[in-house]
Amino acid sequence: MTTPSYNWQARREKKAFLALADGSVFRGWSFGADVDVLGEVVFNTGMSGYQEIITDPSYSGQLVTMTYPEIGNYGVSTDDAESRQVFANGFIVHEINEPRNWRSQLSLADYLKGAGVPGISGIDTRALTTKLRTAGTLKGFLCATGKIPAEEGVKRAQAWAGLDGQDYASKVSVDKPFAWDPDGRISASWGLMEGELPPADLHVVAYDFGIKWNILRRLRQQGMRITVVPAKTTAKDVLALKADGLFLSNGPADPAAVTYAIENIKALIGKTPIMGICLGHQLLGWALGSRTYRLKFGHHGCNHPVMDLQTGRVEITSQNHNFTVDAELLDKKKVEVSHVNLNDQTVEGLRHKTEPLFSVQYHPEASPGPHDSQYLFKRFRDLITGA
Repeated sequence: MTTPSYNWQARREKKAFLALADGSVFRGWSFGADVDVLGEVVFNTGMSGYQEIITDPSYSGQLVTMTYPEIGNYGVSTDDAESRQVFANGFIVHEINEPRNWRSQLSLADYLKGAGVPGISGIDTRALTTKLRTAGTLKGFLCATGKIPAEEGVKRAQAWAGLDGQDYASKVSVDKPFAWDPDGRISASWGLMEGELPPADLHVVAYDFGIKWNILRRLRQQGMRITVVPAKTTAKDVLALKADGLFLSNGPADPAAVTYAIENIKALIGKTPIMGICLGHQLLGWALGSRTYRLKFGHHGCNHPVMDLQTGRVEITSQNHNFTVDAELLDKKKVEVSHVNLNDQTVEGLRHKTEPLFSVQYHPEASPGPHDSQYLFKRFRDLITGA
């Protein structure tokens, strides 16, 4: 366990503020990097998992508010990162705490500082969450340097383009393909029992629109070796890899803007078994003839109830998205809704009636989150093998 490298009382004198496009200003103090950033302000209802959240590429372009008031208690461990870097634009908490955990390698504040990402603490996150639930998602400006007047911060938030109509998948994706295939042992960081992995007897191509590492771990656990390819890889190049299946990953921002991926997925339907998660699910919805629309304040957290309509089973799920597939525009003769959100009845899963493909809106890899939905990776294997 590490000792914090900063004076907490002195840090409380580092004034910061969050300015929203509606004119609201929340004042607190900064931690992390001394930079000012713009972003879409969302709230996450998870009580833990903050490191997995800020390293989820799906949060690119967003300022993430944690509704749980005490954050940072168990510090940061490199084993818990979900990608190669911090992707959230900024982090908003009520109280940032010193780490007290045997696995902690450094504090959350030092982690953000090293990543060049600012945080703000000391604000009323309950009031902010209530505002976002009432008004909907808002554009924001996080001032951690103290060099910008609050009035100017509001103007910058109002002038920011936002995430609607923006392709962020190509920004967070890898530049070139790579193979994901661990050395045959399950690490303790997987959250699984130690032991041998099954033989990698299937080959899957995974589109990286912002893929999380635990998705790759769960696929590998099902006996799949994975070739991860950039977001703009053509359908022709995917087919040239002669894989047994195709995976469409999660990712950030507006699916309607990722037009190249929609066209590639259209060309791949019927050519290979397909599974999609989150943004991959939304892009598959577009490729199947539907559209997506923005939710008022999105789904962000690890306590969302979803019903599998095929089994009647209710799962508690981990979610992170601002858009959803329009069920009314689906061709009901070809595609059916397989899962629904029990809070607002939005689409949480799709299944094709004749082609080998399915998708879910939530995150069954459970990092962070409950493990109720891990069966979906076995379902993907069964889809490929015809079990």
